[in-house]
Amino acid sequence: MLTGELRAKIDAIWDAFWAGGIANPIEVIEQLTYLLFIRGLDEEQTRAENKANTLGRPIERRIFPEGVDARGMAYDKLRWSRFHNDDPAAMFTIVGEHVFPFLREMAEEGTAHAEHMKGARFTIPTPGLLAKVVDMLAKIPLADRDTKGDLYEYMLGKIASAGQNGQFRTPRHIIKLMVELTAPAPQDVICDPASGTCGFLVAAGEYLRAHHKGLFRDAALNRHFHDGMFHGYDFDQTMLRIGSMNMQLHGVEGADIRYRDSLSSSHGDDADRYSLILANPPFAGSLDYETTANDLLAIVKTKKTELLFMALFLKLLKPGGRAAVIVPDGVLFGSSTAHKAIRRMLVDDHKLDAIVKLPSGVFRPYAGVSTAIVSFTKTNSGGTDHVWFY
Repeated sequence: MLTGELRAKIDAIWDAFWAGGIANPIEVIEQLTYLLFIRGLDEEQTRAENKANTLGRPIERRIFPEGVDARGMAYDKLRWSRFHNDDPAAMFTIVGEHVFPFLREMAEEGTAHAEHMKGARFTIPTPGLLAKVVDMLAKIPLADRDTKGDLYEYMLGKIASAGQNGQFRTPRHIIKLMVELTAPAPQDVICDPASGTCGFLVAAGEYLRAHHKGLFRDAALNRHFHDGMFHGYDFDQTMLRIGSMNMQLHGVEGADIRYRDSLSSSHGDDADRYSLILANPPFAGSLDYETTANDLLAIVKTKKTELLFMALFLKLLKPGGRAAVIVPDGVLFGSSTAHKAIRRMLVDDHKLDAIVKLPSGVFRPYAGVSTAIVSFTKTNSGGTDHVWFY
């Protein structure tokens, strides 16, 4: 957990941004994300250098190359540990004109989690604000993975409290409940087709760390955890950047967080692929038939996003795969043909395990709609007997 002192430091950074003229909470998070990322790259290289020195071997992974960049600045000067002691004007020039182009270019080489940095933009307006924020960030200890993760969660919480783009955030205790209901296992392949800030994937990773400590001693399972277990889709580039950074800060190196409009692209390549789906998809929206993937319309003919997402979950799960997803009450009680069709499908063709009714104010202030968690297993052969309704 974050201490009061750490929270106060983050609040102070936040206030500095507001005072410095950046009032959009998403933009604040983005700029902080980049700075944390730059600091993380430097720390990673420092660790690699120390290891190389201790073992008397050449460095394994050099993030900052030797030599100079296209603009004539030595790569070594782009490191956090070098520029954070510079005077504000020099630091502003280095970060804006050298570090950010470097972040975008390293993405071209396909290095881990750099893919989403291609669109990285530096929008801090003044040298004074940059120097202030860098000084404040330097005082926050980031050696501990839990602290990093909690710090990021706390910052993401501020998006919600600002009431802007709050749909990106499911309360953490509800995420935790859904993860514990589904009990992820070390062999699972987990997907969130509306991943936002990747809260569900992060929580699943934390659950595995707590309940299956042995998986990191098994080389194959360890590799699966870092490179094959976690998949998230979103069609907002900012959220993809924040989500992939969130996974990175929680110690998952190669999570597959990518751009995809889950409802409009075809899912042939991902059908029957995942053993666990955790999601809180956007609801109360409707799409045109023209823009909706035909393979979903074949399952349920509707324009309603929440029903299309239910069809998508059934499509993506492999037989025996399970899901815990948040749906609006309409899915449980709606009387249209499509509503009835999706319910009949869940009960007759698959195994409906549980419905957990949530209090109506859970997603306030940005949605007053009543919701429930639906937990089911894809069987393709029925199997629903007793449904646990809570």
